[in-house]
Amino acid sequence: MKRRSLLAGLGMAAGLLMALPYATAAQAQGNLRIAMTVADLPTTTGMPSQGGEGMRFVGYPVFEPLVAWELRRNTDQRAGVGPGLASSWELDPADNNRWIFHLREGVRFHDGSPLNADVVIWNLERFWDEQAPHFESAAAGIAQGRVPQMSHWEKIDDMTVAIHTKTPSSYFPQGLTQFPVASKAQYEAVGSDWAAFAASPAGTGPFRIAEVVPRQYVRLERNDDYWDPEGKAKLDAITLYPMPDPNTRLAALRSGQVDWIEAPPPDAIPGLEAAGFTISMKIYPHIWPYIFTVAEDSPLHDARVRQAANYAVDREGLVHLLNNTVEPASGFVPESDVSYGNPTHRYTYDPEKAKALLAEAGYGPGNRVPMKVLTSASGGGQLLPVAMAQIIQQNLNAVGFDVTVEVLEWGQLVTAFRQEIGSDIREGADAMNMSLSFPGPAEWSRWFHGSNEPPVGSNWGYWKNAEYDAIIDKVGVTFDPDEVDRLLAEAHAILVDDAPWLYVVHDKNPRAMASNVKGFEPAQSWYQDFTGIWME
Repeated sequence: MKRRSLLAGLGMAAGLLMALPYATAAQAQGNLRIAMTVADLPTTTGMPSQGGEGMRFVGYPVFEPLVAWELRRNTDQRAGVGPGLASSWELDPADNNRWIFHLREGVRFHDGSPLNADVVIWNLERFWDEQAPHFESAAAGIAQGRVPQMSHWEKIDDMTVAIHTKTPSSYFPQGLTQFPVASKAQYEAVGSDWAAFAASPAGTGPFRIAEVVPRQYVRLERNDDYWDPEGKAKLDAITLYPMPDPNTRLAALRSGQVDWIEAPPPDAIPGLEAAGFTISMKIYPHIWPYIFTVAEDSPLHDARVRQAANYAVDREGLVHLLNNTVEPASGFVPESDVSYGNPTHRYTYDPEKAKALLAEAGYGPGNRVPMKVLTSASGGGQLLPVAMAQIIQQNLNAVGFDVTVEVLEWGQLVTAFRQEIGSDIREGADAMNMSLSFPGPAEWSRWFHGSNEPPVGSNWGYWKNAEYDAIIDKVGVTFDPDEVDRLLAEAHAILVDDAPWLYVVHDKNPRAMASNVKGFEPAQSWYQDFTGIWME
């Protein structure tokens, strides 16, 4: 197994552990120190790099979207969406492609400038207008993949904008949770340069970015002028460190150099609990899969081959490896989900059935299925990717596959996930291990709809199914939640039976923290609210 970039990342993390700033108890009072799983700091211009973990820590706490995840309420159920920088919105009754957003009054950015329609349109141009002088190509690549429905926009008045979609999309407001808004005035004040803005950024969130030390840490401070008094943060500051190696994160927590770690090593959890550390776990809409490339020249083009892979994996063995921090996945959503439906296939560990399916597809001992897989050394939601890849490789090879695994740094993997088929950056891979969330219908379209192939969207595998697309198109014009659930259940049966992914496990978002970290109530979401936390 090739491990390009793996050792370099671990070495950087080990060195970081030796010299973390803000390490004494006195300095840490009111400053929550978090070790992230990423190998480098997320970018700080408002559309963070490093995947969803970048948005979790350096995105939403600082830069808010028009439509926000409701993370402080109903934490016993999947997080929904509600007003953010838009206080309300409605669909134009005369045009199902035109959404009207009413901006929240009295909101100011960290630099003191006001939120208005001109600022929102400037931000839209930043991501979707390549001719705009402030177009930011790196951030635009992320935004365009996350909100593929975007068409164009218009200013109605100083506090109202209309945004048009390419096709009717009832779930478009959910997509706009991926549209963070940055300060136009601050960008201009630092010379209209995104690199300069990254060093001194301004959003509207409950935290502001106070210090960025490249490759080492980023420090957030409480925004005492936050527009929502009920959402004002209790912490004085949050300091974020990139630490891709789980054992390095564990050592930093045990030694008191950080207060909170993402994804603790599963075998260390009992010892952490015995030592008085708090372990937080809650099932949420997130899956750890292999995404298959299913183009005509791919060895995974035949659905029977993909089904065979799903029967070949010992998911219970992976649950044991990960110390029950995950649940087996037999589909895109858990079997308990209202949208699971009634697929024909129920994927369990059945190597003989896997071999029979491969034989039907024309494969056998002398004609094995070649499959190159990309995974990462670490990263948000990636759990123990290398160890898990080794087990899956053994499972697949045992039934007739010939699997090779290439390990990339997390940022490289995220970049590869956005590339068109044939791009050298995809490394000629037949499958990719990329953990992904499914909070609502926007992701059912983004990950699987035939119109959302890269670079337009995130259907990395180029899977196309006309029946599935027709159902998701119908979801786009359906506003009855119960009917949406029924349609998604039909769509999910197709996802299971046609198997565009190898469904492996659903994780429980494990994290460990010191006993003096108080007030954290995990939402059933990839994203979390940090405003209610305090240090005792």
